[in-house]
Amino acid sequence: MIHTMKLYEQPFQSIKSGKKTVEVRLNDEKRRKISCGDMIEFIKMPDKTETLRTKVLELKRYDSFQDMYETIPADDLDATGQSIDKMLKDTYQIYSSEQEERWGTLAITIRLLV
Repeated sequence: MIHTMKLYEQPFQSIKSGKKTVEVRLNDEKRRKISCGDMIEFIKMPDKTETLRTKVLELKRYDSFQDMYETIPADDLDATGQSIDKMLKDTYQIYSSEQEERWGTLAITIRLLV
């Protein structure tokens, strides 16, 4: 199955360069349909002119982004040198704490397909 997700410039480029191997999302209804072996096509925002296709290698569910960031190596998120507080602040600009509490979070380990 192929899933489509939008990504802003910086995380899109991190995946494209191979530096980011884990994508972070809410574990909402859309993400609960993802299985290992599926593909995700990322669309670069806001211009939608470029896409990347990846294969899902692993799915890990967490109660919170903090639990996730304390467990996953920052290198896998292309966040080397960033504090957990900074990573949380950036994440909460996209997702609300209410969404996080309702859905939980999902770490999607991916491999870029050429």
